[in-house]
Amino acid sequence: MYLIFRCDCGRVLYAKQGVATRKCVCGKTLKVKQRRIFKKVATREDASLAVQQMQDEIYGNTDFQRASEL
Repeated sequence: MYLIFRCDCGRVLYAKQGVATRKCVCGKTLKVKQRRIFKKVATREDASLAVQQMQDEIYGNTDFQRASEL
């Protein structure tokens, strides 16, 4: 089981259930038990997809684009 939660910086993260802490790319170490859990999913792949979908909902289109497409 994987838990989906957010860092204080706004980034959506996931961690395996039972893990005590998770470090965000912003540098902050988060205690998973103290975070609000948005979703629970079964596999790592599902967790990755859920994070991508939530990031897309929050920040809009987050896909990479070529410079010629800008």
